[in-house]
Amino acid sequence: MARVTQALDAAADVATFDLATQTLRSLNQFLHHGLSATKKVRVLNPDGAHNIAAGVNAPVEIEVDGHAGYYAAGMNQLATVLIRGNAGPGVAEGMTSGVVHVRGFASVSAGAAAHGGLLVIDGDASLRCGISMKGIDIVVGGSVGDFSAFMAQAGRLVVCGDAGDALGDSLYEAVIYVRGKVKSLGADAYEEPMAATDFAALADLLKRAGLDHDPKQFRRVASRRELYHWNADANQEY
Repeated sequence: MARVTQALDAAADVATFDLATQTLRSLNQFLHHGLSATKKVRVLNPDGAHNIAAGVNAPVEIEVDGHAGYYAAGMNQLATVLIRGNAGPGVAEGMTSGVVHVRGFASVSAGAAAHGGLLVIDGDASLRCGISMKGIDIVVGGSVGDFSAFMAQAGRLVVCGDAGDALGDSLYEAVIYVRGKVKSLGADAYEEPMAATDFAALADLLKRAGLDHDPKQFRRVASRRELYHWNADANQEY
């Protein structure tokens, strides 16, 4: 096993890893097996490395000072992960709890198949944001690409900008709140009136994401529930 060479601050509860001189494996091994009383981990010079802070299962704060590659904070549990830069494909994929905050932009499939927790993206998110989401809350400060929330089963996606084609295609019980323009809605998705509970839930999500938009500026997209059962007379048209 590679030797873990973390540098501890004077407070002895903060560890710093510099990926310009230390291996990603040593970082992730420390996050999985060496945290002990460590409360915060700083990651310097990530330089787009893949799988940063993947599979963490501890209430630790992780700060990534730069851009992250594929699957950053994937399968996250309990941790609070701040990425001061952009994130590659699959950020926070499969997460179940905790918070992942991307200060920049996110590539494809952000928050894919995630069961819980909160993912905040300050900039835009690319294609398939929230694909097959299963309970996560995702707040995007910018716009999202085509097929976002495709087959989303549970959870909430908040889009403060615009949405591309086929938003919410084949939705199940997830709900989408969108503030800007929608290029097109996907199969079985439709706009329905906002209720008082929607305004309250949206206000809470925006506050947690550090955004001050008025919930009354958003529209609700949900499922018509017409794809739940096979209809032989639909002639493949929904």
